[in-house]
Amino acid sequence: MFSLPLGDGARLAALEVWHAEEFAGHLDRARDHIRPWVGPAFVTDDMEGARATLARYAERQAGDGARLYGIWREDALVGGVMFTDFSAAAGSCEIGCWLEPSAQGHGLITRACGALLDWAFTVRGLHRAEWHCRADNHRSTAVAKRLGMTLEGVRREAWPYEGVRYDTQLWAVLADEWRTRGDEASGVALTQ
Repeated sequence: MFSLPLGDGARLAALEVWHAEEFAGHLDRARDHIRPWVGPAFVTDDMEGARATLARYAERQAGDGARLYGIWREDALVGGVMFTDFSAAAGSCEIGCWLEPSAQGHGLITRACGALLDWAFTVRGLHRAEWHCRADNHRSTAVAKRLGMTLEGVRREAWPYEGVRYDTQLWAVLADEWRTRGDEASGVALTQ
């Protein structure tokens, strides 16, 4: 199994079905913090749901689609990044992330997402990567900016959560824009 160092005692690695128990425990710590910002199908409430989420991503990856990676810090799963959508045929992807509060403020998400973007553009030859987030998710917006993405638009009232509809932002970066940044956004490279 590959493991990519992210610095600060953290590493990025595939998050697979056999991690279901660890993933369920992580979600217990992160659930309330991440629930407003990620899709409801992702934030499960039990071991069976955690296993189903990991299995869904494994199936999509087997079809050269979405992929899921965990971030471990000092051997504890603290968050992750993913290709929520991945299409080599269309030359595009969407990336996303989540992180429990104890791991915030160390640049882990920016470095991990940078590794995903680098792999998508340099190894897989994709043309475009997107980032979708609620407009009021300032941490997510800051990551998109640090990754050199451009705000392309706002989808008004597109995100329903607890009876309220929130605006979502669409950010994107193109392969040529990413290449001109060099390694400044990621600091790491995903080669597999």
